[in-house]
Amino acid sequence: MAKMKAAMAAVLIMEKEGITQAFGVPGAAINPLYAQLKERGTIAHILARHVEGASHMAEGYTRARPGNIGVCLGTSGPAGTDMITGLYSAQGDSIPILCITGQAPVARLHKEDFQAVDIATIAKPVTKWAVTVLEAAQIPGVFQQAFHLMRSGRPGPVLIDLPFDVQQTEIEFDIDTYEPLPIHRPQATRKQVEKALDMLAQAERPLIVAGGGIINADADKLLVEFAEITGIPVIPTLMGWGSIPDDHPLMAGMCGLQTSHRYGNATMLASDFVIGIGNRWANRHTGSTQVYCAGRKFIHIDIEPTQIGRVFAPDYGIVSDAGAALALLVEVARERKAAGQLPCRKAWAAECLERKTSTDYLRKTNFDAVPMKPQRVYQCMNNAFGRDTTYVTTIGLSQIAAAQFLHVYHPRHWINCGQAGPLGWTVPAALGVCAADPERQVVALSGDYDFQFMIEELAAGAQFKLPYIHVVVNNSYLGLIRQAQRGFSMDYCVQLGFDNVNPDENLPQGYGVDHVKVVEGLGCKAIRVQRQEEMAPAIEQARAWMQEYRVPVVIEVILERVTNIAMGTEIDNVTEFEDLASSSADAPTALAAKMAEAMLD
Repeated sequence: MAKMKAAMAAVLIMEKEGITQAFGVPGAAINPLYAQLKERGTIAHILARHVEGASHMAEGYTRARPGNIGVCLGTSGPAGTDMITGLYSAQGDSIPILCITGQAPVARLHKEDFQAVDIATIAKPVTKWAVTVLEAAQIPGVFQQAFHLMRSGRPGPVLIDLPFDVQQTEIEFDIDTYEPLPIHRPQATRKQVEKALDMLAQAERPLIVAGGGIINADADKLLVEFAEITGIPVIPTLMGWGSIPDDHPLMAGMCGLQTSHRYGNATMLASDFVIGIGNRWANRHTGSTQVYCAGRKFIHIDIEPTQIGRVFAPDYGIVSDAGAALALLVEVARERKAAGQLPCRKAWAAECLERKTSTDYLRKTNFDAVPMKPQRVYQCMNNAFGRDTTYVTTIGLSQIAAAQFLHVYHPRHWINCGQAGPLGWTVPAALGVCAADPERQVVALSGDYDFQFMIEELAAGAQFKLPYIHVVVNNSYLGLIRQAQRGFSMDYCVQLGFDNVNPDENLPQGYGVDHVKVVEGLGCKAIRVQRQEEMAPAIEQARAWMQEYRVPVVIEVILERVTNIAMGTEIDNVTEFEDLASSSADAPTALAAKMAEAMLD
């Protein structure tokens, strides 16, 4: 046993639990913890420009690699309330992050001290656990429990609030004998898996809906193996995108009202059975359950017991970690295939693949208009960025169109805030991804309003040498809200444009903010693009600047002011505002079609 400050015990436990990186903003009430971080020098720290930014950096850091847990730090009062959005975002998408806040001394908690707020109560609805530690001797147990909870069951965030005097109090603690608590993850039984496969055997046109739980469980290879053994096509959710490569013949497209493919919706509507694994039946994936569920049966496998039956009652539910369930599904399916007991799904898989490779189900991208249409921007991005690109984005028409037109080939290469969708998330999340994996090719994507929300975090990217490419599609509008306002016959309070009194000849009048000047003022590099033929050179320039300066590089693309992106009210009622694919430039690549044909054989 050794005598030490309670804050030092917290730092030592974080080290033992594998923490090597933190994001935050120091302040008076959290300075005791920062003092111990400085003394140890083992946990790197990135100084955010906004405390909410620190929480989103922690999210990006967690999402980038299996096993990561992002840590965000802030002082008392507004620092904690600023991080609530990050906690909500992490909770909605099952992302474990640890938020640590400072607090007024225990004796002052009820005296309305400066920046004293009951952050644990505020954070409770958006965390797995939120606690103010009132006794210094409880800090080791609280931190041990925090890591246990974040990793067990459905992953999620925890907030620990540390009063100033609690951090400073000396306690007896032996880090050498400290061990993390065992992680609890429910596992499917063989009987359950056999019943699921028996039910699947009765289906003629089954699908697998692959959710974010598969990514969290690092089970993408098991998913692909199960799909290939059974011959069942896969519909990934937005959070599960990348769990099967986009060009795999059994990847049948995404389904939904917005972030979906026409062939994905058509395939879902043609199916008669769905097995959902690690998903939560989000409403933008399903639309109404009356349409989504009509004519098909469902099995639902999820790590969280209360998710089973939450949106609709499945025909069979299994509470299990996605990886554990898939391992057993693969094992039993392999046995049945060897015994000749699996149905042949080649005709159904070929039907799904035919939809995917037909121009009848592809949206047009090959526009030559100036200002550019967003569809052409994504075509240019597909041409310029390779299979190992990691995309980071949050919400808006830019994100919806990205999911319709971009391609993802690996897990954790589509890093998207799914449920909460806070504007401003993209810049700090991308920085968190870069901190987790400095050599990864990261491409962030924002509309102009998302970009403006937390643009100041680019300075952290410049200071800490976190290079990535940020594509900003600028129509000087709240595009998604403008499109939604069509239902109210209005276009109200959504225009961002104005005539900038500091004119730049390369910025069209009426587009307002000169993002290039702002970005350069924050210590990064930027380039503006007006035409599609400028995209490839701009991306090459961005890569060169990243290599030379090791800072974020922004490519601002000037879009036409109004473009409506395909979306609808039901999966059988999606409005296509633009023409469908009309040229060879819109067609699937010959390589993808050839690979698909070879793999089906």
